[in-house]
Amino acid sequence: MTKKVFLGLALMLILLVPTTVLSAHAASAPPAPGDSDKYNYNAGGSTFAYPIVDKWRVQYHALYPGITLNYQAIGSGAGIKLFTSKKVDFAGTDAPLQKSEIAKAPKGTLTIPESMGAIVVTYNVPGIYKNGLKLTGDVIAKIFMGQITKWNDPSLIKLQTDSSIIKALQNDRNKINVVHRSDGSGTTFAFSSYLSQVSSAWNGKIGHATSVPWPTGMGGSGNAGVAAIVKKVPESIGYVELAYAKQNTMNTLTGNAGVGLGAIPMTYAYVQNHDKTAFLDATVATTAAAASGAVSSLPAADGVWSNVSINDAPGPNAYPIATFTYLLVNPNLEQLSGMSQQKAQDLVHMLYWFVTDGQQYATKLLYVPLPSTIQELDEKGISEIKFNGQQLWSYP
Repeated sequence: MTKKVFLGLALMLILLVPTTVLSAHAASAPPAPGDSDKYNYNAGGSTFAYPIVDKWRVQYHALYPGITLNYQAIGSGAGIKLFTSKKVDFAGTDAPLQKSEIAKAPKGTLTIPESMGAIVVTYNVPGIYKNGLKLTGDVIAKIFMGQITKWNDPSLIKLQTDSSIIKALQNDRNKINVVHRSDGSGTTFAFSSYLSQVSSAWNGKIGHATSVPWPTGMGGSGNAGVAAIVKKVPESIGYVELAYAKQNTMNTLTGNAGVGLGAIPMTYAYVQNHDKTAFLDATVATTAAAASGAVSSLPAADGVWSNVSINDAPGPNAYPIATFTYLLVNPNLEQLSGMSQQKAQDLVHMLYWFVTDGQQYATKLLYVPLPSTIQELDEKGISEIKFNGQQLWSYP
C-alpha cells in the first residue's frame, strides 16, 4: 500500500512539474505580438538548421498570423555575409564567427545557440542497403583527401564486422566518388574541424573553415545538394546533417546496384568515438552526449565563440561529429533598414520563442533540444537587444 502511495505521488509530481515550469516561463516571457501587428522578417544562412527553422516559421505564424519569416537556406558563409552587411534581420550559422568576421560584424553581435545536431557520413555503395559501415576519423580523412580511393581498400574492410558489408566491399573495385559542399558552409566548418582534430595530416594540409581546398571530389550546394548527389551517384560518399539523410531515399533500380529493391533510406556510417571503444550511430541521445561536457563552459551571447566545439568529445556514448547551430543577432536593431520599435519588440519575442517553446519540435526533426542552462544563456543574450538604446525586454 505504501509503495502505491509513493508511486502515485511520484506520478503527480511528473505531471505537475512541466505545468509549473511552463507557467513560470510564460510569466517572464517578452510581450507577444498583438493582433494588429503585421511584420515580415528576412533571415538566411545555415542549411543545417533549415528543417527546424522552417518548422518554427510555420508554427510561429500559426500562433501569430501577422508575423511571417522568410528564411533562405543559402549556407552559413552567405548568411554571415548578409548579416555583417546588415541585409537580414538575423542569420543562421553552424560556424561561430571567427576573428576576421567579428571585426566586420556589428559591435556586440549576439551569438544565440538555437539547436545542436549531428553530421553523418552518408554513402551509396552497391550491395549495402543499410546503415552501419564502420569508419574511423583517420579513414574518413584519408577518403576525403583522396588517399583511400577504392571501396575494397583493406583499411576499410578491416574495420567491418557485418559479413554482408564485408562481402559488398570486397566485391567493389570501383573508385570512391567523394562529394563535398561547394558553398561556404557551417556543416563544412564542423566536418573539417572534426577531421583536423583526428588527423594531423588533414590539419596540416587542409585545415578547417566554411570553405576548404578539397583535394578531390565533386561539390553540391547546401546539405540538400550533397544529399541529392550521393543518392543519385553509385560509389559515392558525402557528409550531411542527420535530418537530410533521414529525409532522403535512394532508388536501387537506378542508383544503388539496380537490384530492384525500390526506394531505400539513405545509408550512413557509424563513426568511432573519441574513446575508441565503440562505433556510434548518430542519434539525438549520442549528439546530446557530445554536447554535455561543453554546456557549462560556454561564453555569454556577446562573447567570443570562435573556439567553441563539441566535435570528438570524450565519453563512451558521445557521437564524434556534432555541432551547435546559432542565430546571429544585431543587438542594436535600429541599425537595420525598415526596423521600427514595435517590429523590433516582436522580433525579440520570436527569437525567445525559438529557444524556449520552439524546442519542443527539435527531437522529431533529429536535433537536440536545448538544455535549460543554454536556454538561460540565450534568454540573457536576447535581453541585451535594444532599439535606439532602449532595452526591449529585461531578463527576470
